[in-house]
Amino acid sequence: MALSMETQLQSIFEDVVKTEMIEEAFAGMFMDTPEDERTKLISCLGAFRQYWGTLPQESHDQCVQWIVRFTHSQHSPKRISFLYDCLAMAVETSLLPPRMVCVALISSDSLEWERSQLWALTFKLIRKIIGGVDYKGVRDLLKAVLDKIQSIPTTVSSAVVQQLLVAREVVEYILDRNACLLPAYFAITEIRKLYPEGQLSHWLLGSLISDFVDSFRPTSRINSICGRCSLLPVVNNSGAICNSWKLDPNTLRFPLRGMLPYDKDLFEPQTGLLRYVLEQPYSREMVCNMLGLNKQTLNIAQHKQRCPVLEEQLVDLVVYAMERSETEEHFDADVGGTSQLLWQHLSSQLIFFVLFQFASFPHMVLSLHQKLAGRGLIKGRDHLMWVLLQFISGSIQKNALADFLPVMKLFDLLYPEKECIPVPDINKPQSTHSFAMTCIWIHLNRKAQNDNSKLQIPIPHSLKLHHEFLQQSLRNKSLGMLDYKIALLCNAYSTNSECFTLPMGVLVETIYGNGSMRINLPGTNCTASGSVSPLPMNLLDSLTVHAKMSLIHSIATRVIKLAHAKSSIALAPALVETYSRLLVYMEIESLGIKGFISQLLPNVFKSHAWGILHTLLEMFSYRMHHIQPHYRVQLLSHLHSLAAVPQTNQNQLHLCVESTALRLITALGSSEVQPQFTRFLNDPKTVLSAESEELNRALILTLARATHITDFFTGSDSIQGTWCKDILQTIMTFTPHNWASHTLSCFPAPLQAFFKQNNVPQESRFNLKKNVEEEYRKWKSMSNENDIITHFSLQGSPPLFLCLLWKMLLETDHINQIGFRVLERIGARALVAHVRTFADFLVYEFSTSAGGQQLNKCIEILNDMVWKYNIVTLDRLILCLAMRSHEGNEAQVCYFIIQLLLLKPNDFRNRVNDFVKENAPEHWLQNDWHSKHMSYHKKYPEKLYFEGLADQVNPPMQHTSQYLPIYFGNVCLRFLPVFDIVIHRFLELIPVSKSLETLLDHLGGLYKFHDRPVTYLYNTLHYYERHLRERTSLKRKLVHAIMSSLKDNRTPGWCLSETYIKFGMSAREDNVWIPDDTYYCKLIGRLVDTMAGKSPGPFPNCDWRFNEFPNPAAHALHVTCVELMALTVPGKDVGNALLNVVLRSQPLVPRENITAWMNAIGLVITALPEPYWIVLHDRIVSVMGSPTLTTETAWAGCPFALLDFTACHQSYSEMNCSYVLALAHAVWHHSSIGQLSLIPKFLSETLKPVVQTEFQLLYVYHLVGPFLQRFQQERTRCMLEIGVAFYEMLQAVDQHSQHLHFMDPICDFLYHIKYMYTGDSVKEQVEKIIMTLRPAMKLRLRFITHSSKIETSSAAPPSSSSTTTTTSSSSAQPPTSSISVSSPSSTQHTPMSVG
Repeated sequence: MALSMETQLQSIFEDVVKTEMIEEAFAGMFMDTPEDERTKLISCLGAFRQYWGTLPQESHDQCVQWIVRFTHSQHSPKRISFLYDCLAMAVETSLLPPRMVCVALISSDSLEWERSQLWALTFKLIRKIIGGVDYKGVRDLLKAVLDKIQSIPTTVSSAVVQQLLVAREVVEYILDRNACLLPAYFAITEIRKLYPEGQLSHWLLGSLISDFVDSFRPTSRINSICGRCSLLPVVNNSGAICNSWKLDPNTLRFPLRGMLPYDKDLFEPQTGLLRYVLEQPYSREMVCNMLGLNKQTLNIAQHKQRCPVLEEQLVDLVVYAMERSETEEHFDADVGGTSQLLWQHLSSQLIFFVLFQFASFPHMVLSLHQKLAGRGLIKGRDHLMWVLLQFISGSIQKNALADFLPVMKLFDLLYPEKECIPVPDINKPQSTHSFAMTCIWIHLNRKAQNDNSKLQIPIPHSLKLHHEFLQQSLRNKSLGMLDYKIALLCNAYSTNSECFTLPMGVLVETIYGNGSMRINLPGTNCTASGSVSPLPMNLLDSLTVHAKMSLIHSIATRVIKLAHAKSSIALAPALVETYSRLLVYMEIESLGIKGFISQLLPNVFKSHAWGILHTLLEMFSYRMHHIQPHYRVQLLSHLHSLAAVPQTNQNQLHLCVESTALRLITALGSSEVQPQFTRFLNDPKTVLSAESEELNRALILTLARATHITDFFTGSDSIQGTWCKDILQTIMTFTPHNWASHTLSCFPAPLQAFFKQNNVPQESRFNLKKNVEEEYRKWKSMSNENDIITHFSLQGSPPLFLCLLWKMLLETDHINQIGFRVLERIGARALVAHVRTFADFLVYEFSTSAGGQQLNKCIEILNDMVWKYNIVTLDRLILCLAMRSHEGNEAQVCYFIIQLLLLKPNDFRNRVNDFVKENAPEHWLQNDWHSKHMSYHKKYPEKLYFEGLADQVNPPMQHTSQYLPIYFGNVCLRFLPVFDIVIHRFLELIPVSKSLETLLDHLGGLYKFHDRPVTYLYNTLHYYERHLRERTSLKRKLVHAIMSSLKDNRTPGWCLSETYIKFGMSAREDNVWIPDDTYYCKLIGRLVDTMAGKSPGPFPNCDWRFNEFPNPAAHALHVTCVELMALTVPGKDVGNALLNVVLRSQPLVPRENITAWMNAIGLVITALPEPYWIVLHDRIVSVMGSPTLTTETAWAGCPFALLDFTACHQSYSEMNCSYVLALAHAVWHHSSIGQLSLIPKFLSETLKPVVQTEFQLLYVYHLVGPFLQRFQQERTRCMLEIGVAFYEMLQAVDQHSQHLHFMDPICDFLYHIKYMYTGDSVKEQVEKIIMTLRPAMKLRLRFITHSSKIETSSAAPPSSSSTTTTTSSSSAQPPTSSISVSSPSSTQHTPMSVG
């Protein structure tokens, strides 16, 4: 077949080009007349047409390629020209498809620049017929033409340039926006692939390419966030984990969409951003999230995720710390300045990233050597060696010695001394750092001996004294705890078991207590080993990670051993407190908190060692800091399964499990709730309580608060399809309940709707009263003791027994022995239901009591039940009362009972006052906690087994209960999470505001011991913003009560600003303080300075490991928000004042640092409730209506220059509109997706009606364009709505404007949206709009609609006569007219299909 095809084609074409002998003799002297030429052409085409008709479809390509090959084999330009005319005519008469011809021509091997005539003729032909190629074909041709041009060398003879330039004309035609052969967006993509940023195009193309690329700069600007490189996050262990901060792990660049010529700074590696994040304590998670590093890969040895850019930043950070140590004025190694905290944090970061193999130790040490060489920075050398020692001692046994030898190069550089370095004062903790280098040498040497290596290094002369001192100390067998000798020996010999056992043994002995000593713990029959003083933090800080790991391992093993042995002696208080302190070190997480949750707890539980289990839960409740959320939720699910085990059905353990669960639930951070609970969507039962209504209600309140603060439900009215749905439905199956209307009104709308739909019928108060009377009659009439006990404690019988006890006390003033026996038999778990009914019954009793004497009697009995008979603990009873759902008057009565219980008798008030007076919250600094704890329990013993009742019955009963050990807890601390809930309930009901103020006056001091007082205030003011708007004095009272409880334990200036304390706290209703601009500037300035790491910073230094917040910026942000919400000014005014900090000219705001201030405002305003940030929308509306954008003024020749904030700002030519644009970008960049999801509505309802000019349209595109990427990743629905709104606005502008000056940038942007984001999802809505636009616009947008019927403007190039379409094998082909283009099927147009 192939042969015959060639033969036949040859006979057709050779015939036409063959010449007479005489023509060849006189070449170039004979000319055919045009008529002859025409005849020849027509006859040749006729023959070819006949042949083409017989060819099967699949041979078409081959056929055209043969013709091109044949043509190119000719040497006479005349013949080539004639054959090309044939091809052109074949295309014009729709015989051949133009794409096939162009592809065959351009891909011919014979098309070389040296054959300049062939080159010129070929490109002339392509230029002639390319108009009929479909747009994807044109894109491929453009790529091919550019590739061909690349083959031309840099120097060629000027004689041929003229002919070579024809190729440039083809490119020029393809890129001609008026010809519109393909979307310019396709062209820029191909061009940028061939010529990336910073690379010049081929000389032949002149400025053609650069001009074309420049025409896309506006589109790039529309897609860029103003000042993006200066925006920084606040690193919170859970916040800031959104897509805004992601970087490419190889280059550290922003992941930019599309091949656009973005501004140069966006292509730079964002080292500043990564450095800033790395510098923050507790930023590991965020670093991994930013760079997409995955810790799980640790187990897969081959898959090492070494990240050189991260390594480099860690090295730079160490160099920075060295510089800080050099310049810190009072660099006293023992005081520990800012640089001290930095070193401590650095060693933690380094261990983590090197351990998980994201960074390589030897590479980093060599890089450090290189960067420190010749710098003479030696003040911080001991700290540096201390950091390196941490890693070396922990990993030298598992790795090759060669990996660690580069450290000796550093030693030579940093320790140039010729004489011996003297031994430091070992009474100071810093001495352990001075010995670090010697310890490193000992470890290296030990490794060399073990490996029988030749690499043994003699001890350097300068370290001789240090080494001798350590050797001598080893020989001294009696080691005291008064100096740091033990720490030094542990650090030096942790890899040498013979030497290590002695110092480690001393440490362990100190906290375990020797075998014989016993001490009492609170409660009856509870004794523990006798050691009470924990190891001080200073000592623990002085141990290397390796030594700490040995210590914590030893403790955990001992606890498990004691659990297995079912020892009756409880753990020594020193051991428990030391273990708690060790759990604060993130660098030993795997043996620390991870081991605690996944090994220790399950083991202790399996051994049924309830005393130790109680101890571990107490530690978790009162001694843990910064535990990652997934561990907390894991513990919560352990607790729910624990609650179902029969052995935990005893009063003390049940109370402890419920209290711990309550703390875990209420302490969940707002941004932690969704990520943690979505992990349990397949089985929500594991994180919910099967029986405790209070815990499930607490979870719903946490859910409501979290979804409100993160704006999760903004813009939606149902929980359908969200992660909350299964959780709520499961809760309603486990513990069906209702919410009072005043509580429900604070819930986000979708949650309100859910509870209104799932209403649970409640028992009427009247029925309850009747049932109690009925049971009481039975109680009085039954005589057989066993029957009574069986009847009232029977599982499934109505839970009314506490109501009966109340009636007994009311009528007879005493309870008999049977009552006590029934209580014991009911058991802790079932008793909770009795407390619940009792809470409802109380409300009924108090509502109907006559007041006066009777009321006093009721109160007295209630208090006796708590304090005299110990029937129910105060915290449980209050929790039940606070969680009931009473309405109106009954709700007020319920809160009245709570107030009476807490304040009327002195019992609780005295306990609180004494506890607050005697104790301080800084447990990590104390070594006498145990004695204070014991003296408090002696004065106010906890009675959890109805002891009071046992003593009162006749005859008194023996106390046989075995108490579980209590190390930290008491009724005051257990009451704190309940108090949090009580305050919220009181806030919801306006009539009880005064009672709340009284409660805060008397009990507010307890907040001194709250884990997260500022977060609690922040959450409360944010969640109840609507309720507190008008109640300014209550708001002030709340802030005052909580903040003043902390005043003795915090440095002045740690939270509220001086100005606020001076003016805002004074409660004068007649003369309200309205802050001025200066106040807001100072407040924002405080956050700006904190984030810039100014030293000394605006806030006092502290140990972040024990702080409520993980780092200075998180602290600064929260205290700023609390203060702003506490102001007596409406949210709207505060929001506007914050915007004015940069939108007005403020003397306190430095020009050169403006984006840092915008960044701070963005952070603060997005962390406030909606009324505060929604004012930004008003500013945008006023800019849209300003003359700058509504009138097309002469001076604003280019809106893109006007809206380029950075350039305008540098040249002092910025306008209000560019300031608002930059500020809006800063705010939206920090917004949650919930807040951003209001943008589509804002566009369609507010902005669309006002957009009429091109400037306005471009302004809107600039505003919203950069955020499409986040919408696509997080809320696709919003992205599609915005996509349609953009076209609707364009339609309005098209109708209102006589001329459109910026059609190209507008269309480029719309193509960008199509190919990067929406694909064909909005095609239907958009097509209708495009059909109504002016012809020139329609022509440019025709590839979006895939329409071949659009009538276009005269700007289109002339077309040929025939319009029949033929189909080629590649895709549906357009007609020859270069205007009406039909396109391939739309399915190929998914996003990202460019290129």
